[in-house]
Amino acid sequence: GIEFIDSYVFNKAEYIRFNSTVGRYVGYTEHGVKNAEAWNKGPQLGQEQAELERFCKPNAALHYRAILDKT
Repeated sequence: GIEFIDSYVFNKAEYIRFNSTVGRYVGYTEHGVKNAEAWNKGPQLGQEQAELERFCKPNAALHYRAILDKT
């Protein structure tokens, strides 16, 4: 399977992450936890899931075929 991770970093510290395996945002700082709660209820969650379908899955299939073609 594919795992899509979208990390948000501020001052070199990750504070929130969308992980497609988990299926939601997870916060790693106090501010990140608050944002994760809000983003999981808002349009941001659907946008991340759409990005997985729109970009990640088709491109993963192309890369996988290219790897198979080389073997």
